[in-house]
Amino acid sequence: MKSFVSVLAGALAAGLLSTAAYAENLVLYTSQPNEDAQATVDAFEAANPGIEVEWVREGTTKIMAKLMAEIEAGNPVADVLLIADTVTMQRLKEAGHLADYKSPEAASYDASLYDADGAYYSTKMITTGIVYNTSAAMKPAGWQDLSKPEAKGLVTMPSPLTSGAALIHAQTLTGIEGLGWDYYKALAANGATAAGGNGGVLKAVATGEKAYGMLVDFMAIREKAKGAPVEFVFPAEGVSAVTEPVGILKTAKNVEAAKKFVDFLLSEEGQKTAVKMGYIPARNGVALPEGYPARETIKVLPVNAADAVKNSDADLKTFSGIFGTN
Repeated sequence: MKSFVSVLAGALAAGLLSTAAYAENLVLYTSQPNEDAQATVDAFEAANPGIEVEWVREGTTKIMAKLMAEIEAGNPVADVLLIADTVTMQRLKEAGHLADYKSPEAASYDASLYDADGAYYSTKMITTGIVYNTSAAMKPAGWQDLSKPEAKGLVTMPSPLTSGAALIHAQTLTGIEGLGWDYYKALAANGATAAGGNGGVLKAVATGEKAYGMLVDFMAIREKAKGAPVEFVFPAEGVSAVTEPVGILKTAKNVEAAKKFVDFLLSEEGQKTAVKMGYIPARNGVALPEGYPARETIKVLPVNAADAVKNSDADLKTFSGIFGTN
């Protein structure tokens, strides 16, 4: 198995890569961390001998920029996408770039976790909750705790201007009665900071620079398992989630292999692969990884992908007006 990022990039730049060079392989563009991408591909290939997956890994923003440049040049390379969030997939669907595929595995998923037309399917649940340092005086149980006087100047969060998950998180919380943009205004008034991505939040809380943070679940739970002085809370009001959806491009050259890839990720075997990586599975009936509470105790808040796409620019402007442009 190999990643062909550097080889492919060089060949494309030189105009040397012909269709025949990769027509036998499934080409995956993904935003998964390298280790997770390799584990995903290895598991798929083991279950589908004869199909070789060549993959390119970048953050969702960069992988989308690469894909759109290829589409504009009339030479899209990827067959299948596995990226961070359904909002980005919805944009691609609305632009006419995704193929509809009705996977038989969808029967084991809540309808809210996949596109009704089959343009994309969620493959895991990456929620955003509260991380806190174990030396913190207050042990938060819900989102409102972060706006209390006890948390004044002690809260940090990733910025939606940097993190797609943070934007979806803000769009989710502001759509909940009793929270809304007034909640973010209360956080700002209480001295909360918003900058960078999830990694910076984890570092700040783990080192004690800040006592509390908004963070994706697996980062805190993994660090706690390694001995970091942090705890993670799934707030009582509920959590937002990005779901790492998979979708097939309309321009895919290896459609049948792409369908098999989608089916594998959604299958029980594919979902257990995600669990081994430490993620909450999207499929019903699959046990959560060690370190997580029972699934029924985690309340996932709804977000409408189409509305999120439509409101993204306005929401970013509103957030910037509250916290600045970090």
